[in-house]
Amino acid sequence: MHFGVAFANTGPLAEGATAAACARAMEAAGFESLWTVEHVLVPVGYESTYPYARSGKMPGGETWAIPDPLIWLSYVAAATERIKLGTGILILPQRNPAITAKECATLDRLSGGRLLLGIGVGWLEEEFDALGVPFAGRGARTDAYVAAMRALWSGEEVDLDDGYQTWKRAVSLPTPANGTVPIVIGGHSEAAARRAGRLGDGFFPGKGDNAALANLIAVMRQTAEDHGRDPDAIEVTAGTPALGGDDPVGVVEEMAALGIHRLITPPLAFDADSAPDAYAAFGDRIISKV
Repeated sequence: MHFGVAFANTGPLAEGATAAACARAMEAAGFESLWTVEHVLVPVGYESTYPYARSGKMPGGETWAIPDPLIWLSYVAAATERIKLGTGILILPQRNPAITAKECATLDRLSGGRLLLGIGVGWLEEEFDALGVPFAGRGARTDAYVAAMRALWSGEEVDLDDGYQTWKRAVSLPTPANGTVPIVIGGHSEAAARRAGRLGDGFFPGKGDNAALANLIAVMRQTAEDHGRDPDAIEVTAGTPALGGDDPVGVVEEMAALGIHRLITPPLAFDADSAPDAYAAFGDRIISKV
C-alpha cells in the first residue's frame, strides 16, 4: 500500500517555504505522493453542490488559497527528491490540451518522471461559465483532450481534427521522462469509473463507503475488460477517515482487499515547525507497519 497527502497546495500551504518544508516532511516520513487540487476561480455565492462534503461547500470557503497546481508542484519538485507529484484533480475540460500537455511534460521531465496527472470533469458550473467553457458535454471534451495530450507526448507529428482543436503536423517537445504521464481519472460516479476503465492509468474515486468503492472499482474493472485492457494495471487511489481509528493497519488491509493501491489523508500540518513531527508520527504508526 502506498500513502499520499491530499489538498497539499491549499490554504497556508500556498506559501513557498511552508510548502517545501511540509513536502520534505512527507517524503521523510515515507509518503509516496502528494496531491493538489485546482480551481482557477471560485465565484462567491456559487450554488453548485460540492460533492465531497455534506455541507455542499468546499472546505475553507471561497477565500481559501488554491494556487495553480502545476506551478506549485514545480516548486515542490525542486525541494524534494522522490515523492510523486499528483494533481487530485486537475479540471481538464477547462484547459487548453496543447498547453496542458506541454506543461505536464515539462514538469515530468524536470522532476525525473514523478508526475501523476489526476484529472476530472469538474462540478462547479459557475466556474465554467466564468471561463467561457461549456459545462454540458465536458465528459466528451475530457476524453478528446486525453487522446490529444497522449498524441503530443509521443513526440511525433500529430494531425488532429477532433471537433475541439485542429492541428497539422504538430510537435510538442520535450516528451515526458518515461514517454508518457500516467493519467488518473478522478470522480465518484459510475461515469468516472467507466472512463477510468476505458482510458485511465489510475482511478481516484473521491468519496464513498466501502460498499460504494467496491461498486465503483467493479465498474472500472468490467469496463477495462470490455475494452481489452488489464484492470489489474489500473491503480486505485482512495481516502478513508478510519485511518485515525484504533486499528489503522487493519483498515489498510481491508482497503487493500477492496483493490485499493494508495490511501490518502488530508494535510497533517499547515506550518513548517509542526510538519516533521506530525508526518513522522503517521509514518511510525501506519506506514512502517504495512
